[in-house]
Amino acid sequence: MLELMELLRADPDDQGLRTAALLRRSRPFDKELQIAGLVHRLGRLLRLSDGTVTVGVAAESIRPLLGERVARLVRLQSPDRPAGADVGHHDGDSDDAEAVATLCQARDSAAAAGLDAGVLEDWQPLLELVAAGSCRAASPGNALDPLGPPPGPWGSSVPDGAR
Repeated sequence: MLELMELLRADPDDQGLRTAALLRRSRPFDKELQIAGLVHRLGRLLRLSDGTVTVGVAAESIRPLLGERVARLVRLQSPDRPAGADVGHHDGDSDDAEAVATLCQARDSAAAAGLDAGVLEDWQPLLELVAAGSCRAASPGNALDPLGPPPGPWGSSVPDGAR
């Protein structure tokens, strides 16, 4: 998570931060979409050895930390995606067609806006929450839930007969 925060700090014009802020206002309950807006410029920050910039590299680099959906949204929002490329007919993309359109609109608006988007550190708790959810979703049966058992009697490890 620290490496991701350092990369995000390297964004010279804070366009990712502004995009995320716009998405927070328009889609307040879609946390993964907001995080995709925050990290969508990683392709520009993660340059390959030959200097090329690729959204695919960025999407694959965040997949283990932030999950499949965030990676897919980052990949699909690319302005370099061929014009007319159909978002809705392969590898689960149809579920996110509206989210991708919203992300692209916020990305484009953030490029032109003089919006005060706050500071990057405000987003760290949400990044950690989405990352924890990604870890939980990846572990079958939540065997190693990074958040631990829920508080209260339902999450207790006390046997049923001892309650």
